[in-house]
Amino acid sequence: MTHVITENCIKCKFTDCVPVCPVDCFKEGKNFLVIDPEICIDCAICIPECPVKAIYFELDLKENQKVFLKINKELSKLWNTIKNFKNLDKNNKWLKIKNKLHIIKF
Repeated sequence: MTHVITENCIKCKFTDCVPVCPVDCFKEGKNFLVIDPEICIDCAICIPECPVKAIYFELDLKENQKVFLKINKELSKLWNTIKNFKNLDKNNKWLKIKNKLHIIKF
């Protein structure tokens, strides 16, 4: 089992979750983060750190978010590991926008 980053992270990409990860399982794209399921140890430390509630345990995903299992797995093979916090604007206009899957930049 693994943890999964979902749609709320798209265009927000807050990195509060990154420095608490004991195994560096986060990967960074242009406008989204993913969790590498091969590295994640399911410690759940990252979940309360995410200000937009984008991280879920695999078994807790809602049906419309299950596509992110595959997205995290595939993109984690392409993107580089991120290990440090980046101070980003928490007043991002994308925070409340839904249905952002189509704007992930690969």
